[in-house]
Amino acid sequence: MARKAGRKAAEEPPLKLFYIFYNEERWNNWLRTLAEADFEGDGGDDLPEGITMLYAFSEDITLSVLKIVKLWQNGRFQADEALEKINNVEAIVLSEIPDGPLVELVGPVQESVLVLFAACRRFIAGDYDKDVKALVKRGRALAEQGSDETLEVAAEIGAAVIGGAACCARYVKDDIEDPTLFDDWLVQIETMGEAMKSLKNFDEEPGEAS
Repeated sequence: MARKAGRKAAEEPPLKLFYIFYNEERWNNWLRTLAEADFEGDGGDDLPEGITMLYAFSEDITLSVLKIVKLWQNGRFQADEALEKINNVEAIVLSEIPDGPLVELVGPVQESVLVLFAACRRFIAGDYDKDVKALVKRGRALAEQGSDETLEVAAEIGAAVIGGAACCARYVKDDIEDPTLFDDWLVQIETMGEAMKSLKNFDEEPGEAS
């Protein structure tokens, strides 16, 4: 009887959540904050306030998207629901930035998080290689060629990291004179790995709102 009850429970659809992962208001609030931030500093050893905020901005996007993945892992969402929510956040985050100083600040963040969205989709699909070392080697070679496949390889690395693989501090080199976008993606993937650790016990009760 216990086994039958367990199977029945497993077949029940996930309970609906009303968690707000990301919205236009949140995005616009960040843009206003960054527009008013000081990126020059006072010349001391501390990083300018704006640089710290820019990192927090990127981290906020990363955590918001990975919470969707985490709740899918917990059975709160079906795969198609999780993908729809990821697509909704992506549409906001990759929206066009009005001409001005923010383009140079936010543009690189938008390029960096491309791998976040691609990796989350790969992870949910379950179609990815877990040999991170081989993938990094292949990704670097493709990046040198300027291949469009570079993002696909980076997405596989990201998916593996979401699944618990170690990456990418050992592959990130501070002394690269001309880092490629693939190098930026490795940094983003490292951030994703740290974010997943922080979300180890993350869950939401049905009906709760962010």
